Amino acid sequence: MFSWVVTFLFIALIAGILGFGGVAGASIEIAKAIFFIALVLFLISAIVGLVRGRRRI
Repeated sequence: MFSWVVTFLFIALIAGILGFGGVAGASIEIAKAIFFIALVLFLISAIVGLVRGRRRI
């Protein structure tokens, strides 16, 4: 998922350099949204992992 964030940030940087402000702004917003979704999913999985703990077999 973080590869998508890097991809959209790269697109935003190139678009900003070339003067495409609308594309750059949209790409930054998409990258931020994907980043925060990935962060929330990571936190949820970390909390669930801590709550469940390790089970010995």
